[in-house]
Amino acid sequence: MRPTYHFSVPDNWKNDPQRPIYLDGEYHYYYLYNADYLEGGAGTSWRRATTRDHVVFEDRGEAIPKFSDGNGDCWSGSLVVDEDNTAGYGAGAVIALITQAPEGGQAQFLWYSTDRGRSFLPGGIEPVLANPGVLDFRDPKVIWDADRDRWFMVNAEGHALGFYVSADLRSWERVGEFVRTDIGILECPDIFRMMADDGSSHWILGTSGNAKHRGLPATYAYWTGSFDGSAFVPDRDEPEWLDYGFDFYGAVTYPHHDETGKEDPTLRRALGWANFWDYPHNTPTLVTDGYNGDDMIVRDIRLKKGGDGYYLASTPTAALGDYVSHTHDLGDIEVSGTYDLDLQESTYDVTCEIVWDPEVPPASVGIEVCRSPGGWRHVAAGAHVSGGYAYVNRSSTINPTAGETQTPVDSSTGRLALRILVDRTSVEMFIADGRAVHSHRVFPLDGDNRVRLFSRDGSSTFRGLTVRRFG
Repeated sequence: MRPTYHFSVPDNWKNDPQRPIYLDGEYHYYYLYNADYLEGGAGTSWRRATTRDHVVFEDRGEAIPKFSDGNGDCWSGSLVVDEDNTAGYGAGAVIALITQAPEGGQAQFLWYSTDRGRSFLPGGIEPVLANPGVLDFRDPKVIWDADRDRWFMVNAEGHALGFYVSADLRSWERVGEFVRTDIGILECPDIFRMMADDGSSHWILGTSGNAKHRGLPATYAYWTGSFDGSAFVPDRDEPEWLDYGFDFYGAVTYPHHDETGKEDPTLRRALGWANFWDYPHNTPTLVTDGYNGDDMIVRDIRLKKGGDGYYLASTPTAALGDYVSHTHDLGDIEVSGTYDLDLQESTYDVTCEIVWDPEVPPASVGIEVCRSPGGWRHVAAGAHVSGGYAYVNRSSTINPTAGETQTPVDSSTGRLALRILVDRTSVEMFIADGRAVHSHRVFPLDGDNRVRLFSRDGSSTFRGLTVRRFG
């Protein structure tokens, strides 16, 4: 059941992704890994993989083994390339600020690498950011603040994100915070600046949160706004969400670099863990393949201006198209009721625009993927036209918790653009330009490879229907 075109851990366990860094023409991706998971062992190390196109990754082994020093195992953090030797380990040293919890108290510790990120050593036994006496104090995200010529850190602290500055990555001064009490405990924060499609520049503050009690996601929440080096002011109170599905947690974003190595301010990428802490050990891959840990597809994200402000638009990373092994160009198909496609695919990408007459709309439209021969098992993805929302429903297949996720759509336009990625352990639906994405963890059986179109209580046309198989 190992996925064909999504990242998966070689064996045992993975959870939080760490923000990839760009070195020597490739991206170095680190993640939390437990080599003793199947034997019942605890603790996490940092494992590394490299990629040049964000689709194919080469495993490079552990960069920081478990329990490497007396401060406990390494949790989430972030890496930077210290080009100007501010920390004193040499120009170009890779510095990692990582949460460890000696004697149960979470604090931030410095680790360094002088071999281009292949291995790390602890930069002392004392934390560079000590715990002030709070329970949750973790997941530091560090960036270089070029406007003020200093390092900046955002740290997850319960219902607050703490802001810190430093000249040398060792001594940190608290300068502010961002408080949010209605989306659960904040984890894995993020901050970056992007250029929007209208040429304007904006800051984005992100964090993994859990707003299920409000009928909202438990994924990556973000705000666009302004940042002065110590305070972030959001453009609006309510966050946007990078994903509205059940399984896109602990996500990170990272910049795109052109052929010269320069960062492109108009493009970033995002990578999220394909799981959630409500059911972290609930996967048949433990039995079939001896591992537990996948990621959702790497996304290209761009900042766009909409009628209600700026937002991040996601698309599957562009290089995915280089791995298409066969394309079914099915053209336009009119559907009234159901229509079964004459194909059987397990790992693919389906795109189309569904159109209908707004004066006599159908009740619901969409595509059933991962469909069993008899049809009982399937994942439904589409829109409830009369209800005004898009949805993905995984209830009728093998999955951790069943359920349906929803996002609003304007049914009066009479059209809905969809792109759906299907792999052996996931279904991801991108709506229109990708402002809304639904990522779900599912486990179809070998024969659950049929595809059905539906347009219930009315007709619609699936325009430009294309199914691309991945090798």
